[in-house]
Amino acid sequence: MADVSLRDIYKSFGQNEVIYGISCDIHDGEFIVILGPSGCGKSTVLRMIAGLEVITKGDIAIDGKVVNQLEPADRDIAMVFQNYALYPHMTVFKNMAYGLKIRRMPKAEIEKRVQRAAEMLELTEFLDRKPRQLSGGQRQRVAMGRCIVREPKVFLFDEPLSNLDAKLRVQMRQELRNLHETLGITSVYVTHDQVEAMTLGDRLIVMDNGYVEQIGSPLDVYEKPATHFVAGFIGTPAMNFFEIRTSRDGQSVELSGTESLPIQPRLDPSFRDKTVVLGIRPEHFNLAEEGSGTMHMRVEHVETLGADTLVHGKSGENNTFFTLRLPDIHRYQKGSSLFLSVSPEKLHLFDKESGKRIEA
Repeated sequence: MADVSLRDIYKSFGQNEVIYGISCDIHDGEFIVILGPSGCGKSTVLRMIAGLEVITKGDIAIDGKVVNQLEPADRDIAMVFQNYALYPHMTVFKNMAYGLKIRRMPKAEIEKRVQRAAEMLELTEFLDRKPRQLSGGQRQRVAMGRCIVREPKVFLFDEPLSNLDAKLRVQMRQELRNLHETLGITSVYVTHDQVEAMTLGDRLIVMDNGYVEQIGSPLDVYEKPATHFVAGFIGTPAMNFFEIRTSRDGQSVELSGTESLPIQPRLDPSFRDKTVVLGIRPEHFNLAEEGSGTMHMRVEHVETLGADTLVHGKSGENNTFFTLRLPDIHRYQKGSSLFLSVSPEKLHLFDKESGKRIEA
């Protein structure tokens, strides 16, 4: 096992800069997830750690040793790819053993490592089969087994579950987490799926357009998003946003001429009587009676999901569209009215220009 250190990493393709000064220390035995939309640069960062992309500027260190100039084979890492990358003409055993064979490891040691990994991944009965005879989940296990037998210092995962169906992804997430707890090997996992990120990661690196927006535990990122982007990217359904004005005394936000919500503690003077962005998660609204400290919704559409209900509607003079997530099955008709309250600690404020979080 080893720690991984990214020190002010930049990457350019010709004149096009795609990664802008990423720094992060990944601790020994940590499972860290790099999360972001397609094209944000997350796979490029992973490939730089692996040595498949040349770093334009900065340093990457593995176990305290700078590896910028080392070939991938010399970095003591193992990578699981999105498309499995199995040899179709080889059996499961030979696929898992191939990397050890070309390193001229003794046959007895190869047999021991492959059998141990196969037992761990429940592949023992499939060792004589070819990849075409396996399901998608089984092929992914073989790809992981091929990495496990290497006993590397670092595991790298490049969206390994994206080709699986939804039910199998849930199962494989659980298996991945159990595998990490068993092996304790430092792991870096890339995905655009926030559910994977929230359930797998000890910490998240949230990226957008080549920049790191926030690094933190899944709960920190969810409860205290550092930027407008992170707030909108994390959470299903997405956070609702309202362009509002803060009060002159810094104790409330004004949704319209007649509606306002209290905030605590009082805002810094630099953010009083100013237009900002208010964020509220769908699950943080409470049904209330009409009165002070509430907001009004005109119901447009209702989705009954069984365990809970999504209510979509509009509010305010600007007809801002937003969504509620109610924990019970409620029956509402289009055109009906709801009055809502939100606990002050569940309100998120962001600077309109920079997008950065405003701490109340």
